[in-house]
Amino acid sequence: MRHQQLKQLIRYICVGTASNAAGYAAYLLLTHFGLSPKVAMTLLYITIAGLSFFGNQKITFMYDGKFLVAGTRYVIAHIIGYSINLAILVVFSDRLGYNHEIVQATAILTVAMYLFISLKFFVFRRAI
Repeated sequence: MRHQQLKQLIRYICVGTASNAAGYAAYLLLTHFGLSPKVAMTLLYITIAGLSFFGNQKITFMYDGKFLVAGTRYVIAHIIGYSINLAILVVFSDRLGYNHEIVQATAILTVAMYLFISLKFFVFRRAI
């Protein structure tokens, strides 16, 4: 059981690293050219969340349950993940004045940890 969970975590890291590295690079590019950090994060969050559904469903968790059930739960999990990311940007960048590039990098890692737990136990959980 523990070996299977470790393999899931490694697959999650692989799927997430590829999508989040590309997303963060796009975030840096968009904000460099004048797009506000919150708008850039919002556009990229929606895009990456949408694209990573199938990677997490098929590769990470090998979920073969009902698509609509998992899809609905996925949207709920990501609404919460987006809210966490937005709150981190607002508090640490807007209010406390930290560099938005560093804040967003930290937010990505924080949300990724939340999402692994959420996806594993809520979105793609196995029926008992």
